[in-house]
Amino acid sequence: MLHVRCSSRLCHALPCLIMASPYFLHSRSVVTRSGSQPAGCKPAASLRSRLTDRRRNVDPAPAAAVKVEVEEARISEHAPSSAPSSTGGCHERLQQPTVQPKTEADALPLSSHSRRRRQLKVEYDKDEGVSPVKTEHWEPHDWKRQLGFIREMRSGRDAPVDNMGAEKCYDTEALAHVRRFQVLVSLMLSSQTKDQVTAAAMQKLRAHGCTVENILRTDDETLGKLIYPVGFWRTKVKYLKLTTAMLQKEFGGDIPQSVEGLVRLPGVGPKMAHLAMDIAWDQVSGIGVDTHVHRISNRLGWLRKPTKNPEETRKALEEWLPRELWSEINWLLVGFGQQVCLPVNPLCSVCLNQHSCPSAHKNSPTKRPKPGSPGSPSPTSTFKTKTEPGQDPAVKDETTPVSPTRQRRRLKTKVNY
Repeated sequence: MLHVRCSSRLCHALPCLIMASPYFLHSRSVVTRSGSQPAGCKPAASLRSRLTDRRRNVDPAPAAAVKVEVEEARISEHAPSSAPSSTGGCHERLQQPTVQPKTEADALPLSSHSRRRRQLKVEYDKDEGVSPVKTEHWEPHDWKRQLGFIREMRSGRDAPVDNMGAEKCYDTEALAHVRRFQVLVSLMLSSQTKDQVTAAAMQKLRAHGCTVENILRTDDETLGKLIYPVGFWRTKVKYLKLTTAMLQKEFGGDIPQSVEGLVRLPGVGPKMAHLAMDIAWDQVSGIGVDTHVHRISNRLGWLRKPTKNPEETRKALEEWLPRELWSEINWLLVGFGQQVCLPVNPLCSVCLNQHSCPSAHKNSPTKRPKPGSPGSPSPTSTFKTKTEPGQDPAVKDETTPVSPTRQRRRLKTKVNY
């Protein structure tokens, strides 16, 4: 190792200097390259031993500080000397540019770096500059004003649904589970049937005993006579017996308290399920859409696009109509459809919405005649009048209309004579 001699004048001045290293600035003691010997200076190789002794005497330093100290010693030991002569060696060493040690941020382990990257990613996900996707809330034009007019026209509450609907067909003095069962039965009978006919059938059923046990004990013929003349009464007799047996076996004689459970019953659809939840369980689960609500919603333009069946209408209405109106909208539109907005030839001249309804004063579509009727396009088809319970068989009309071929033959016969 090269030993450099220095002048006594320069070495006496060295103890007054403070090293520029961050380690020596942190320490309160002044350490020079010459040490405590004023007569000469020791080479830079002695710095490692001093650092080692100091680490033994003081408290253990953090890992980042120890790495800085070791790096400082390595640079000081292996740095090439730029002094060409032996007289200015110590002075030239002091003039060497100071090497900046690594900071604690550079000495962080890989896990901290990865942690910082994850934080940056989270910050990017929560960037306020990215605007969220806005869903357009559609609602029909001027629907609140139209609904107010319908309420005004329905203020009398004198429509058939107000006096003979499902809310009026059960026995108010019966047990709770019996009342709920009677509500469900009245809803099943009301399909494709006027409220007056449904109310009369329910009155006969209640007099017979409209309970789960009595319906199961009643034979199909007797049950058919009780509910006649509701629409599709034979099919409804079968559904009533199947539903009652299912209620007795799976639900203990009560009706399900969910839409999913109600639609599992034979003959019960979404409209009946939502109405049963509202009337029997006092829970609003959806809008009960029948033919009146389906027709009027399309006429008023309350749907984004025209719908083809009541189930599509229900989904379209629930997208924009406030939930607090779901229970009211059924009886409002049903009574309005029974009195003013009729299926054929609606009374637009007395309707308060005639100036805002897009379907006002338009001709209703002609009703297609049933096959076999006098106005049917195929008069050659034969038909027979169905015999219903209670009808005298002698009154049956089983006449078959004369086909056009026979009519032409008769005409030719008359002409020949």
